[in-house]
Amino acid sequence: MTVIDDVIDLVKRISPECICDDCLAEKLELSVRQHANHKTRELEASSGFERSKRACSVCGGWKLSISATR
Repeated sequence: MTVIDDVIDLVKRISPECICDDCLAEKLELSVRQHANHKTRELEASSGFERSKRACSVCGGWKLSISATR
């Protein structure tokens, strides 16, 4: 599986909850947070995902987080 596949799988599994880039990077053991940020921005542009500033379901921090919409 590729990183984008791992991101999609995790986001869909926790749906309808959302997850921030920091927690996503930690959960997927990505070496840099920016890798998670790049992938979530990619998903934000596609249908089926929403990225907005809200409370992350993992850390509770108020920041850009992503969730699956279907």
